[in-house]
Amino acid sequence: MLCDADTRRTSRILRQVCHGLLHQRLSSFFESPPGSSSLGALRGCSLRGCSRVPAGAIAAGHNAFPLGLCDDQRVRTTVLIVDDHADFRDSASALLEAEGFAVVGAVGDGAAALAAVERLQPEVVLLDVQLPDLDGFAVAEQLAATPDPPHVVFISSREATAYGPRLGRAPALGFLAKRELSGASLAALVS
Repeated sequence: MLCDADTRRTSRILRQVCHGLLHQRLSSFFESPPGSSSLGALRGCSLRGCSRVPAGAIAAGHNAFPLGLCDDQRVRTTVLIVDDHADFRDSASALLEAEGFAVVGAVGDGAAALAAVERLQPEVVLLDVQLPDLDGFAVAEQLAATPDPPHVVFISSREATAYGPRLGRAPALGFLAKRELSGASLAALVS
């Protein structure tokens, strides 16, 4: 199972790979004398601490890549929405997409949720407590037993007090009433 340190390390490695590919791709657009930097015409690299491109250099021509291409702030958290109401799935998906999340799927019951998590590997599962087959607590328990479990956030049209101590014992990051769902409220629980 990956811990937070492994996740951060993997994210850092992916940014470095992206960064290296960006420099490689950019260097093919510019000609320079042997032994000099082929990237000298760029304004500067967007990756913090990079010294490959001199800061303060001017931007290249019309075909230059925009800066910030490897900015890790642009990587969106992937979310699977599990709710038995199609209208809520559609609304939540549109809301979260608009607020910076990448909704990778939306399903209507517990069995479909388990299959979708295995197939899509989302980082976060927004999980309704009351589903037609398995309840959200049972789904969360099964997800927690997988090798690389996603973060689970329960949602419901009821208040948290309706579920009593079960919420505190469940393997989830937290609970949101459906009326409280927003990108900011979800981000506060998963970051």
